[in-house]
Amino acid sequence: MKDYCARLIELRKENSYTQDYVANYLKIDRSNYSKYELGKLELNIDMLIALSKLYNVTTDYILCLTDY
Repeated sequence: MKDYCARLIELRKENSYTQDYVANYLKIDRSNYSKYELGKLELNIDMLIALSKLYNVTTDYILCLTDY
């Protein structure tokens, strides 16, 4: 599993969001969002930016380049 996959799961659970909620926010199917968390689908830049806005964190944090 890629590092950012675990970070996505961690952020989602910390915010008490379901995969359905995040997928709806991103305007994608839940199955596709699940693939991001499993590392079966690479995050594209638009998804990365949207997730950073949702969780109010930097893109570097999601990508595990920083721990803050």
